Amino acid sequence: QVQLVESGGGLVMPGGSLRLSCAASGSIFSKNIMGWYRQAPGKQRELVATMTNGGSTNIVDSVKGRFTISRDNAKNTVWLQMNSLKPEDPAVYHCNLVVLTTGGDAENVFWGQGTQVTVSS
Repeated sequence: QVQLVESGGGLVMPGGSLRLSCAASGSIFSKNIMGWYRQAPGKQRELVATMTNGGSTNIVDSVKGRFTISRDNAKNTVWLQMNSLKPEDPAVYHCNLVVLTTGGDAENVFWGQGTQVTVSS
């Protein structure tokens, strides 16, 4: 059973920074995608940034240039460095792991419990 444990959320002023981390435990196969989604009140969950085990990234336009995703495959850990936080960034940020088949199809999807990010002066 895979578990995702997130940390790093909190309250920050506009323009500030936070760093989220997510550690995956359990049977993690080498071909996978790890990343972050967020959900604000009344809105649908949206992709923020993901990274494959090979290093390919997918980042939503609204955070490009401000957020950076990185990962350590040996530690099954992914980070999201969030800089220049804006009033539109607050949400619950969820870690996501997609285990892929050798053909690249999604085989299993796992979610973390989420960590709250609040931006307020």
